Amino acid sequence: MQVKKNSLWAWVLAMRPKTLSGAMIPVMVASALAWSDGRFRLFPALICLIFACLMQVAANFINDLFDFLKGSDRLDRLGPERACAQGWISPQAMKWGIGIVLMFACLAGLCLLDFGNPTVLIGIGVVCVVFAFLYTTLLSYCGLGDVLVLVFFGLVPVVVTYYVVAEQITPAVWLAGIVCGLLIDTLLVLNNYRDRETDRRDGKHTLVSMFGEQFGSFFYLSLGILAWILCYGFWIGGHRLAFVLPLLYVPIHIATWREMIQISRGKELNQILGKTSRNMLLFALLLVAGLLLS
Repeated sequence: MQVKKNSLWAWVLAMRPKTLSGAMIPVMVASALAWSDGRFRLFPALICLIFACLMQVAANFINDLFDFLKGSDRLDRLGPERACAQGWISPQAMKWGIGIVLMFACLAGLCLLDFGNPTVLIGIGVVCVVFAFLYTTLLSYCGLGDVLVLVFFGLVPVVVTYYVVAEQITPAVWLAGIVCGLLIDTLLVLNNYRDRETDRRDGKHTLVSMFGEQFGSFFYLSLGILAWILCYGFWIGGHRLAFVLPLLYVPIHIATWREMIQISRGKELNQILGKTSRNMLLFALLLVAGLLLS
């Protein structure tokens, strides 16, 4: 693929659009839960969506730049979206890109201060920015990636979105946060499953690189199924369709898992990334429908 350096298309590729579903899902689920509780407000929900997507893009840019600065020669498994390594975006331009995206994310976050405790919301925003850097540069190398996904792609965005949209927090919100975190972690586990051999050689300690291929495949499978099982909590809370409809996701998740273990290794696993992102979005849409219709 011929991509002009620092072109708009290069930046689009660097954003990794397939990963944006992980940013949108928690906001969608929290908003649907607020709607079902009769406490939905559109403006703060939209701002949360914008903030989440911008932070995801910033994290992707940071990851891209950090891999390049480390002198990564792993393009065969990192995939074509590594814009700096491919020469599509210069490192200096990527630094500017990170700064600009984070600036707009912070501006979006400031729009939420009228919808909750400003001190709490500013603190959470600062923590999100800090961990966007720490995850890529440090914490993902220490086996903490899956925990951070559960927290920052599950609990934090779901709870904060519901809080600013509905002006309260209910037990169902915490359940929704855990469900979203487990679901989105399937994408990270797939990445780590693909990268397990090179991660082991590079000293990157993910759970999959430490415990091996069989663990990684079981972990991927179990996360998706457990996310659905936990939706039984919504059934107990009166949202029966929020448990029934996401069941349609399970066979698709299993089929993707079977394809994953059949491919087993190499850049061919990149095609499973798109399917996993699709599956995550399907689960979220089914859960949202279940919350709204029951």
